[in-house]
Amino acid sequence: MGNYLVAMEAAWLVRDVEEIDDAIGVAVSEAGKRLNSEDMDYVEVEVGATGCPACGEPFDSAFIAADTALVGLALEMEVFNADGEEHASRIAKSEVGGALRDVPLTVVEVVEVPDDE
Repeated sequence: MGNYLVAMEAAWLVRDVEEIDDAIGVAVSEAGKRLNSEDMDYVEVEVGATGCPACGEPFDSAFIAADTALVGLALEMEVFNADGEEHASRIAKSEVGGALRDVPLTVVEVVEVPDDE
C-alpha cells in the first residue's frame, strides 16, 4: 500500500464571457465551490497549461468562441493507501468525478509519494 499524488485535467465550460481572465476565474471558482460543497477541500484546483505549438512555451489552457469558453483545469489530490498507480488513479477519478458530475476528467499523471516514517 502506498500514497500517490494524482494529477487530473478537467474541461470546464463557461458561458457568456468575453475575456480569458474572466473565464478562468469563473471556472476555477465554480469547480472550487462544487468540490468544497462535497467537503473535498483537499483537491487543488488551478488553470491548466498548454504548450504553444510554435515555440513550446506554456500558456493558460483556455479558449473563447462565441462568448463561450472552454477552460482546462488542473486538479491534484493525494490518495493514501492505494494498491498501486492504477488503483490510486481510479480512486481519484471516482472521488473528483462524483463531485464534478458531467465534467470531462482525465488522469494525466500519478506519482508515488514517499512515506514520512
